[in-house]
Amino acid sequence: MRTLAKISALIILLAFSLAAKAQKGDYDVFVPIAKYIGQGDADRLSAWFADNLEVTILTDTNDSSKNQVRQIVKAFFESHTPRSFDITHTAGRSNMKYALGVLNAGGEEYNVTIFVCYSPGGYKIQQIKIDHPLR
Repeated sequence: MRTLAKISALIILLAFSLAAKAQKGDYDVFVPIAKYIGQGDADRLSAWFADNLEVTILTDTNDSSKNQVRQIVKAFFESHTPRSFDITHTAGRSNMKYALGVLNAGGEEYNVTIFVCYSPGGYKIQQIKIDHPLR
């Protein structure tokens, strides 16, 4: 009986360890973010914004509040309707990651760079940049 109890305790401990690792280290935060960018859904995308973040749209850079950035991104999506967004590269450590992607919007392609950081509340976008590709 003692062996069965030890095995059960070990299984429970292992399950909690894997769940914690999946939440922080192995979780692909860019899956929902990419989905909302591809859909042009600034409202849902803004749920991933830090309270204050940097946004660059083409040549304009702003350090703004979450709500201000939501309005800036929403205006961009309204004038450049997204058709698709594909992540081409991701890298980083478990607490800080970035992704590079290509946004097809308004008949043009844009390079998108996204930086996220992990805090006790989960991953949050610290910086987002949408720019024309180098030609």
